[in-house]
Amino acid sequence: MLFNSFSFLIFFPVVTLLYFVIPHAYRWFFLLAASCVFYMAFIPIYILVLALTIAIDYTAALLIERSEGKWRTFCLVVSIVSTCMVLFIFKYFNFFNTNLSHVARFFHWNYSIENLSLILPIGLSFHTFQSLSYVIEVYRKNYKAEHHFGIYALYVMFYPQLVAGPIERPGNLIHQFYERHSFDYSRVTNGLKLMAWGFFKKVVIADKLAMVVDKVYSDPTQYTGIPLIAAAISFAIQVYCDFSGYSDIAIGSAQVMGFRLRDNFNRPLFSASVAEFWRRWHISLMTWFRDYVYIPLGGNRVSKGRRWFNIFFTFTLSGLWHGANWGMVLWGSFNGLYIILSDLTGGLRKKGLNWTRLDRLPMLHRGMGIAFTFFLFWFTLIMFRTKDLSDALYVMTHLGIGLGSLQGSFKSLYHVLPRYEFMTVLIAIGWMIFIEIIEKQEKMRHLFTTKPVWARWTIYYVTLLFLIFFGEYNDQAFIYFQF
Repeated sequence: MLFNSFSFLIFFPVVTLLYFVIPHAYRWFFLLAASCVFYMAFIPIYILVLALTIAIDYTAALLIERSEGKWRTFCLVVSIVSTCMVLFIFKYFNFFNTNLSHVARFFHWNYSIENLSLILPIGLSFHTFQSLSYVIEVYRKNYKAEHHFGIYALYVMFYPQLVAGPIERPGNLIHQFYERHSFDYSRVTNGLKLMAWGFFKKVVIADKLAMVVDKVYSDPTQYTGIPLIAAAISFAIQVYCDFSGYSDIAIGSAQVMGFRLRDNFNRPLFSASVAEFWRRWHISLMTWFRDYVYIPLGGNRVSKGRRWFNIFFTFTLSGLWHGANWGMVLWGSFNGLYIILSDLTGGLRKKGLNWTRLDRLPMLHRGMGIAFTFFLFWFTLIMFRTKDLSDALYVMTHLGIGLGSLQGSFKSLYHVLPRYEFMTVLIAIGWMIFIEIIEKQEKMRHLFTTKPVWARWTIYYVTLLFLIFFGEYNDQAFIYFQF
């Protein structure tokens, strides 16, 4: 079920109302049933895949808690391998099988294994990682195994963050299912406002920009110059508004019922370096890779060369998590290389800063850093969005062609997105940036309660008018549902 669908418009208020009406002792069961309905709205049979991973990790955690020594480690390994195998079969088998067949063909080997005809279950990568974090935390003795099977299943299946996060940890979420949540007007209205802000980013900005992105990237070889640049930048803003919009709706809908989900974005487009960007973008995923991949590899406690390898490996793996194709792998690798290069050139950049006296102009220096970081972000996303590496290479090598005739380039752009729509989305992006500047000192979920009445209602009305008159209500799926 899509958040931006008519079905959810009915589902959310009904579930929320019944949640507060039902006695506390039965709320966990009701939420679990509602979450199953929410998930089965996509492909019903795949609820069995989710049930399998839930059963595996629930049982493994109980065995780990009761065991010691090698048997304990064995249970952890079996749990991780079993859960990851489900993800591998649905998401990665065809990718590796296709590449093996290419290698076999090159060496003239006999290789006859066929690809599987499977549709990737919605959000499989998200709830796989959430399940893994639970088992690992139990193994590390940071969290006791949950003995209530229904509560553990709800931890994995909680509908607001089931298909695209935030990826929760057991220590933050499970205990909340035991808490009594009463109706609180202030909390409920703040949650609804956060949801509205998420819908604004999704249907007014992301889905509007999708018109440009989808048109150009459907056949990028038909374009050069401004349209390609516009599509690349548009996708950077689209993916941010689409995914952060989903996170806002998820966090807001959970907040309405009294649940506190972790923040997933912290104004990443205002980052002045790649390292800072990845501390602000998809926080729940990047901290997952930090805690369960980067730090176990040695993190920063190793030699400089090994640390660089750890960074590169972690980012490459994060690219593979996003998608089973070489474009995603290279996208992740490039971001790892950016951080390594930043580390390598740190001394040189500091000397340049002193020589140019930019250290005396911190706002200008930070502004330049933000602009350069955003350039690197949208440039690497070309590999993220294009169908294959040949299209990515074409786009990257044709961005600067035809810029001498700007008038003609913009005319071709207006064929992709009419001038009226183009101006509307620019104003909407400007409004979002303005709000995020205001948000600098406060989280969005608290922002609306601390401003003067006139400021709050101005924000409400402008956002509502955009939603009513300029939203794209076409049930377009969220980008991260495919992961």
